[in-house]
Amino acid sequence: MNGILCINKPQEYTSFDVVARIRGMSKTKRVGHSGTLDPLATGVLPVFIGNATKACDMLPTDDKHYVATFKLGLTTDTLDVSGTVLSTKESNVKTEDILSLLPQFRGEIEQIPPMYSAIRVNGQRLYDIARQGIEIERASRKVTIFEIELLTFDEEKQEGTLFVFCSKGTYIRTIISDIGDKLNVGGIMTELVRTVASVFKLEDCITIEQAQELTLSGKLEEYLMPVDKIFYDLPKITLNEIQSSKYRNGVKLDLNRVIYKDVDSLHRVYDNNKVFMGLARLNYEKMELIIEKMFV
Repeated sequence: MNGILCINKPQEYTSFDVVARIRGMSKTKRVGHSGTLDPLATGVLPVFIGNATKACDMLPTDDKHYVATFKLGLTTDTLDVSGTVLSTKESNVKTEDILSLLPQFRGEIEQIPPMYSAIRVNGQRLYDIARQGIEIERASRKVTIFEIELLTFDEEKQEGTLFVFCSKGTYIRTIISDIGDKLNVGGIMTELVRTVASVFKLEDCITIEQAQELTLSGKLEEYLMPVDKIFYDLPKITLNEIQSSKYRNGVKLDLNRVIYKDVDSLHRVYDNNKVFMGLARLNYEKMELIIEKMFV
């Protein structure tokens, strides 16, 4: 079984829990995922099966869309509703107060990762260190916030919803915590849904329960997306029968004998039967087609 299964990750599941479930359903050991989601979060989690696992780290874009709900007036050790409350404060924030702050969070910003995160420091996960009651200094990281919008805010309950379009590695709960700090009342994330991850959207996803039903009916494979879906923006090369055989055997091809688009990027490579074989780059100096990643 080879392909990509887009799962709507349920709450309280880790990304690795999802991989373990799909590994069992597909009866395939080679299963991986792209873009870790916290247990509290739900939404888009692309799961790569079989040969498709080679593409886990090759997504053309790592940008994400999130919808997050938040509450002002308290802080927790995890920066979200799952943690231990550290402080509470009366909050009377107005909608315009939040709107006036949001421009500070657009563009390239510095962000300090939360202690309860999967980042490794000296070989240890930060969340393992945090569970020992230890907090260590973390270096800030640059992330890009392309869009951040306030969708709703209830001034009576001091609860609202944010839409965030951001780069890989952005912590939404850190954004909410930072907003709360700037408002001098604190704030925590209460829910998080990832609606887009790279080329995958929430409407592409199925639930774990649906995946289990499809497995029982023998139809799970029908719901796999082909791995070349994520490379559709790359130019395409189609080889003849002899060239296809050479490509499969790792042989560099003479560019003078290949029809290609003269662009400086990776190319999708298909055989004479229109089967996706992999990716290749063009070496104009030596006029060679060189295999970058093979999926057959």
